[in-house]
Amino acid sequence: MTRKIIISTLLLLLSVVGASAQKISVSILGDSYSTFADYVEPDTNLVWYPAQKNDVRRVEDTWWHQLITDMGWKLCKNNSYSGSTICYRGYNAEDYRLRSFENRADDLGNPDIIFIFGGTNDSWSGARVGDNDSKDLYTYRPALNKMLGYMVKRYINVKIYFILNSELRQDINEATLELCKLHGVPVIQLHDIDKQMGHPSVKGMKSIAQQIKQYLK
Repeated sequence: MTRKIIISTLLLLLSVVGASAQKISVSILGDSYSTFADYVEPDTNLVWYPAQKNDVRRVEDTWWHQLITDMGWKLCKNNSYSGSTICYRGYNAEDYRLRSFENRADDLGNPDIIFIFGGTNDSWSGARVGDNDSKDLYTYRPALNKMLGYMVKRYINVKIYFILNSELRQDINEATLELCKLHGVPVIQLHDIDKQMGHPSVKGMKSIAQQIKQYLK
């Protein structure tokens, strides 16, 4: 009887140790702000970092690498694409459907947490905001509405956060806050991010990581 109790106790301890050793996995659906050469999937995605005239030269300087390291998490998949928009309309009215967030939303692996960091290029490219009830995915609201609705159903028991960049158009901010609230997706609204060439510097990346950690606390 004593031997059975010892064996049962050992098995219980092993299961507890094994469970505690499993790290939380994180996936990212992003644009240039979350790219870094050799750290995005698929590897055909365009990347911006490391770039000339920006002091972010190491992957360790990126916001997501700092956050994951500090939190003791692990990276599941970083599906970020430089210049990508949430809707299908990109710069110079080009068709960005294939690179859009909405089109990439089903390719994030099997994470515990997902960070969506988008809306910047929609704001910069002059994308029309559109109406929630519209099905025109070449405008912002319908594309974001469809993407969020899909993701909360596709990624069951996964915590999804939307990171909203600073200095975006007010109509993009309002649409994002409204639709994320509708779908139960918390928004981490950034402020005072230092940038070079419109992209976070080393200082800016550190601030992003800190603001996300502060929000999660």
